[in-house]
Amino acid sequence: MKYQLRHTTHYDYSSPVTLSHNEARLLPRDLDYQHCKNTRLSITPTPLRQHERLDFFGNRIVYFAIQDIHDSLEVTIRSQITTQPRPAPAGDEVHTAWEAVVEQLAPGRGGIATAIDPDSLEARLFTLNSPFIHRSESLRQFALDCFTPQRSLCDSVLALNQKIYQEFSYDAEYSTLATPLEDVLKDRKGVCQDFAHLAIGALRSVGLAARYVSGYLETFPPPGQEKLVGADASHAWLSVFIPNWGWLDIDPTNGSLPGERYLTLAWGRDYGDVTPLRGVMNGGGAHELTVEVDVLPLES
Repeated sequence: MKYQLRHTTHYDYSSPVTLSHNEARLLPRDLDYQHCKNTRLSITPTPLRQHERLDFFGNRIVYFAIQDIHDSLEVTIRSQITTQPRPAPAGDEVHTAWEAVVEQLAPGRGGIATAIDPDSLEARLFTLNSPFIHRSESLRQFALDCFTPQRSLCDSVLALNQKIYQEFSYDAEYSTLATPLEDVLKDRKGVCQDFAHLAIGALRSVGLAARYVSGYLETFPPPGQEKLVGADASHAWLSVFIPNWGWLDIDPTNGSLPGERYLTLAWGRDYGDVTPLRGVMNGGGAHELTVEVDVLPLES
């Protein structure tokens, strides 16, 4: 699949800004199943300084500083993205019992007598608590409905994906970044970010490694209606680590495995590691935020 991606973030400030320093995580990743070209980042007003780097997780970050007095900020990313089918979970590795994987990822393994492969060692970071996701007994019990004794890791993960999809309601008005996971679990509703955090918290609470993924999903208008410009939105899902196989993406919001319609932007421990745009400034007062996203399919 080929897509033209456009993501515009616009801030209007109630009073002038005299100086701002910002980081944008808006440049999509190049992956085995995703290739980007003609990627352009446009910033208004024009920054005095701008440079790109990779963060700890390999995400592309653009730092920029604006010193001209301004009362608005607009950042737009455009990129042509080609996606391919992702590897399906197959082989002996995906049939390993989940308890064996927990044991392999547990702290303390990996000494001289119990060598551990580098990928599993790196994945241990994603078994730990993070700012938005804390392991808990309630999340562990929620996961254990799917992680029954000696069940394969892959089957257990797919069952958890379906459990969240079937038992939780999508409610765009329910949560904010400050809504605790325990509330999402109790009230059985939220948005894609909540469901990704919930699944990650459940997986980490049983000792598995899971990371947060941000990106976009091609959407379709209602039958008989045209697709509105700027009507698409960012999306969130997660990846689960399978030793000796890799990271398996799941989307509990839709109860599916991400495929060619999913465009990957960045990943990290939770939403805080992949915030699209953040910074500090002098002045500005209150602000009004507008976000427009288009994921437009292109002819092959």
